[in-house]
Amino acid sequence: MAADWLGSLVSINCGPTLGMYQGEVSSVDQTSQTISLRQPFHNGVRCPVPEVTFSAMDIKELKFLDIQTQSGVSRASAGQGVLSDPGVKSSGQSGQNSRGGYPANNTHSTTAPITILRKGPPSSSSNRGPNQATPKKNGVKNGGGGGQMRLRDDECFGADMDEGLDTDFDFEANLALFDKAAVFSQIDGTDCNGARSRGMPGGERGTPTRYRHDENILEVKPVVYRQITVPQHGGKEYCTDSGLVVPSVSYELHKCLLASAERHGLSLERRLEMTGVCASQMALTLLGGPNRLTPKNNHQRPTVALLCGPHVQGAQGVSCGRHLANHEVEVILFLPNFVKMQESITNELALYSKTSGKQVASIKDLPVSPVDLVINCLDCHENGLMRDKTWYLAAADWANQNRAPVLSIDPPVSGKKQAVEAKWTLSLGLPLPLDGGEARVYLCDIGVPKQVFQEVGINYHSPFGCKFVIPLHST
Repeated sequence: MAADWLGSLVSINCGPTLGMYQGEVSSVDQTSQTISLRQPFHNGVRCPVPEVTFSAMDIKELKFLDIQTQSGVSRASAGQGVLSDPGVKSSGQSGQNSRGGYPANNTHSTTAPITILRKGPPSSSSNRGPNQATPKKNGVKNGGGGGQMRLRDDECFGADMDEGLDTDFDFEANLALFDKAAVFSQIDGTDCNGARSRGMPGGERGTPTRYRHDENILEVKPVVYRQITVPQHGGKEYCTDSGLVVPSVSYELHKCLLASAERHGLSLERRLEMTGVCASQMALTLLGGPNRLTPKNNHQRPTVALLCGPHVQGAQGVSCGRHLANHEVEVILFLPNFVKMQESITNELALYSKTSGKQVASIKDLPVSPVDLVINCLDCHENGLMRDKTWYLAAADWANQNRAPVLSIDPPVSGKKQAVEAKWTLSLGLPLPLDGGEARVYLCDIGVPKQVFQEVGINYHSPFGCKFVIPLHST
């Protein structure tokens, strides 16, 4: 009787461990209690071997998808018709598909429910009786010469093609075979309990340590924002965009710092050049930078009025004007005629005369219409009485009435209101405690080495980062 099941299509459920198998019955051995399938599928995927043999003890449920010769049976036990009597013990052999780790148990019965999903041979239709004729086609009636045609119709239309779709695919059972936790743990670099493995590369399990894109793998020390300390508090403190604290210093300490730097080789000429470069870079940015200074914009070159006095601060302004003129900026330098001027002023004027910039000695020669920027270098740290001079008052009055924004370079600490209302101020090295009102304070690096700061009692760490000019904010 076991031979009657050969060629039938069956589905074997071996439980969650071994999974589901489908295939055509190739042999049934009642003695060894085994059944073999040819061209098997395991969990919907074709097996790499041509035949698989199952022991009765491994089978949880057996369904017939298509039976070749048997019909009329709805459910039976695994020992009725396919395998031997339920009381017969299984030998546990698995044929071509070895199941190591699942030894046969020779003391238990091997019964499993069998479900038949299709009945009758493939050539007959389950929706029509065996003697029911095929529907008429092309006007040919039953009988007579239509027997051969009817046979062809039965071969083509006899089997209900939709019957194979009566059993839905069990997505839930197949999804249960997919270990989602293990897969996602490999993707996320975490174990199944949600804990991220750490340690040496390779770890205890031999897998490389993984980190998120926003994780810092280096130990970071706490950020110290007060990296500059001074022996005497200047009265005001500023901070950079990154939060670093920059204290102000008194003019006396600032003067000692510059004198110490000059003894080590940072001469006045080098300091003037550095100040001029930084101030011109800031001025070019205030004028619009690359949006304004382009070859296509030659008809709208910016104009800068430079107001200077006969002192070191004036020499810094002349140096700035020279660099601006070299960058195709129209510069108008105001400097009164003096009988005697400092050597630094004379040297800077000699270089400035080689540029396309203009020089005037009278306020009347300055533009009447507003300019793009006014750079103020009228004030001096040493001589506060210069603010009472006629030329000074006239120049300050012109700057305030021109309605152009004002940049003051190295303004002094006078304790009085600035004669020229500035929008920006530029300090050198370390800021002075300026009373600039609403003026924004900027700081430029003039190249003083760190050890020079230490010589005057200043613990210094550069706050400039990648820039030479940075903004400061009042704290």
